[in-house]
Amino acid sequence: MLTKDLLRVSRAGGGYRPRFVGREARPLAARVLGVFQGHVGERRRRLEEALTELEAEAGAGDGAFRANDGFKVVRGFAALLDREATFETDAPLPPERVRRTVFECAEAATVATEAERAVAIDAAADRLGTDTASIERSLYADREANQVLVAFDPRWDPDELVAQYNLSLAQTALFDATEVRVRSSDPRALVSAVKRLRLMYEIGTVDGAREVVVTGPDALFRRTRRYGTAFARLLRTVAGTAEWSLVATVDDRGAEREMRLSTGDVSVPGVEPVAEPTYDSGVEADFAARFSGLDLDWSLVREPEPLEAGHRVMIPDFAFDYRHADFRVYFEIMGFWMPEYVEKKLDQLATVEDVELLVAVDESLAVSEEIEAADHRAIPYRGTVRVKDVVDALRRYERDLVADAAAELPDELEPDADVVSLDALAAARGVSVEAIEEKRFPAHERLGRTLVRPTVLDALRDEIEPGMSLGEAESALEARGVDDASAALSALGYRVEWRGLGGGTVRRKE
Repeated sequence: MLTKDLLRVSRAGGGYRPRFVGREARPLAARVLGVFQGHVGERRRRLEEALTELEAEAGAGDGAFRANDGFKVVRGFAALLDREATFETDAPLPPERVRRTVFECAEAATVATEAERAVAIDAAADRLGTDTASIERSLYADREANQVLVAFDPRWDPDELVAQYNLSLAQTALFDATEVRVRSSDPRALVSAVKRLRLMYEIGTVDGAREVVVTGPDALFRRTRRYGTAFARLLRTVAGTAEWSLVATVDDRGAEREMRLSTGDVSVPGVEPVAEPTYDSGVEADFAARFSGLDLDWSLVREPEPLEAGHRVMIPDFAFDYRHADFRVYFEIMGFWMPEYVEKKLDQLATVEDVELLVAVDESLAVSEEIEAADHRAIPYRGTVRVKDVVDALRRYERDLVADAAAELPDELEPDADVVSLDALAAARGVSVEAIEEKRFPAHERLGRTLVRPTVLDALRDEIEPGMSLGEAESALEARGVDDASAALSALGYRVEWRGLGGGTVRRKE
């Protein structure tokens, strides 16, 4: 992005169009790169002087740019490259300490002439145990103009610098946008970026294509720098997709103008799309972290596929996928929004059909009844979404899913293996453990959560004897594939006698 004073736009025909540069600007981009490369090791003042000379030449109107315009291009290139440069203070002594000492020495006598100044410098040098040359070099060495360019390692060659300039110019033009309409070949990535930038949005279908409408804050609050910056960052993500188009409504000093951009206008030169926060809000991030730490039969999905909402679509914040069936529950978190936006969200929810949707709703909105009336389950919250409330809601679905899975299984199950855990058997059947816990297993005995054939138990009766150490008994059980030693020993008629910390001994039950 560039500063507003470097913005170059055309208002021809009442529009608002950034004045992009093309191949004609490549030589100028190369020269600006050369100026930076040629001034490594020199003070910023010298670099600025060289750039000023180049600005005057480019702005003279006798080159690729019209009069009083080319210098802005040079400044734009330089502003981008300045972020790739490393400047450091080069001084033999800490400048702040030197200035403090010189000013203290100057207070002892009036300093109105060069000679009196020299006296103060001499006194400061004596006090700091150095020479006057070191005092002079250090006095203002930390001022920006005196800092030294110590390294310059740009990410861009001349062609890429031109592309970055055009992208930055378009981003700057979006600072004053109040609404942005975007179509993209990757709508899911687009909406993900919009949500992560905490922009307000709607999704509709225009001429058969999905269009994301991103609104600015004017209808709610005053325009802020944060929104302008967010619009600019969004363009970076948009421009990283294969095909896209954008129409922005821009507040141009009180006049409303329209800016149109598309795939051929700007691109992202060899840089990944801007890294953005993972979640829209702290409420979402907090919920995701706490839910993911639970051992449930539900997996959390961030920003699932869009849902049809009448003539529009919506992308819920999350979805819960049941691990043992093709079943998904969507989850939306409604935080504190302005009334107009809440009304639009309720209209969306009312038109979402044929899906299971949970809605965590801020109690201050007082819209739980409206959500329930739309046949969705409302979960009120205040401050943070209680994971227990969401889990309880999912349990209702889970009970029905378990019952359906159990109903499809026979009342008696006969696994092929001699020894098998309930978990392994359930996984092999593609159901939850709860779906098979009430079944009968005529060919096996159930030891805790393990099924064991009687022949295996008979063999274990011959191998395990009273007085055997617990370790030896466990080894015999493990060799047969039985890992629940406590349940197995109890079924065989044994107990464990513990003796301090020395381990246990197998004894017959009395």
